[in-house]
Amino acid sequence: MMMMLRQRDVVEVWKKIQWSAKAFLSSTISPPILDVDFPDIWSKNHHQTHPPRATLSAANRQNAALIDGKSMAEEIRSGISDEVRRMNTSIGKVPGLAVILVGERKDSQTYVRNKIKACEDVGIMSVMTELADNCAEDEVLNAVLSLNDNPSVHGILVQLPLPHHMDEEKILNAVSLDKDVDGFHPVNMGNLAMRGRMPLFIPCTPKGCIELLIRSGVEITRKKAVVIGRSNIVGLPTSLLLQRHHATVTTVHPFTKNPEEITRDADIVVSAAGVANLVRGSWIKPGAVVIDVGTNPVEDPNNEHGYSLTGDVCFEEAVTVASAITPVPGGVGPMTIAMLLSNTLDSAKRAYRFT
Repeated sequence: MMMMLRQRDVVEVWKKIQWSAKAFLSSTISPPILDVDFPDIWSKNHHQTHPPRATLSAANRQNAALIDGKSMAEEIRSGISDEVRRMNTSIGKVPGLAVILVGERKDSQTYVRNKIKACEDVGIMSVMTELADNCAEDEVLNAVLSLNDNPSVHGILVQLPLPHHMDEEKILNAVSLDKDVDGFHPVNMGNLAMRGRMPLFIPCTPKGCIELLIRSGVEITRKKAVVIGRSNIVGLPTSLLLQRHHATVTTVHPFTKNPEEITRDADIVVSAAGVANLVRGSWIKPGAVVIDVGTNPVEDPNNEHGYSLTGDVCFEEAVTVASAITPVPGGVGPMTIAMLLSNTLDSAKRAYRFT
């Protein structure tokens, strides 16, 4: 109910802004260009938590190939491990990754623990800074600045989300551009958006999505791609990367009219909305390739943790329509961590001028 109310509130604000824009047209003052910004809230009529049975006839069903992100990530991590060993042998140095964790969110603790273990597995040094949930913003900023000055640290990762009383943008912008292995710095994002420019780092999850497509032999050039979601972390940079590979890209968001119809026209679908089972089988064009970024906890009494992870895409339906699809878990997640390790290695190579 709350989500529906918030959605109606946003629509009402949008109507008022449209009216204001019309009023501006009759004056000499320009209408607002950049300050029309709303939170992305998917209304409940966009999705169902529990997937219904697939409705395709048996004659039209196909079994999509599974894009195994776990095995691809293991292959990448093996190559990273070899490079770290070669660096250590040649110059006596190894890459270093620092992680800042604020608070005691169970999911964040799990993600950080997985990243630290991944570092250990490939020989990358890891440093972890843990701060209380109620710590002052300056404490986090001081931790970032200290790591910026540490020559043995080549990558700094601030685990998101941060507590509500902190300015997330301010903290992320404090990370040195040379150590922004998450790729969230405005300069990195700006260079990714501009043709002819090269960012020092590409955001890990979008980079992993493209790796999955390329390593699966999926042709991107000249294909129609739809990215569902437009966050700075996944949706936006994924759209930019697909454009870099010469796909024709459409972004679907909560204000998009006929999202199902638009998505069904795509050869490649990347869903990063963060809504369980948002994308139904009816949204998928037969033979399309589906990359499911969503990792949404859904109540599951049969699971020892009380919940299971579900993607944005209704897997039971999409697998009968798509030609290839990533599972959740085991698809995008492992590749994201592999890309983080890859970015950290690249940063160390630049710092030590090691080739």
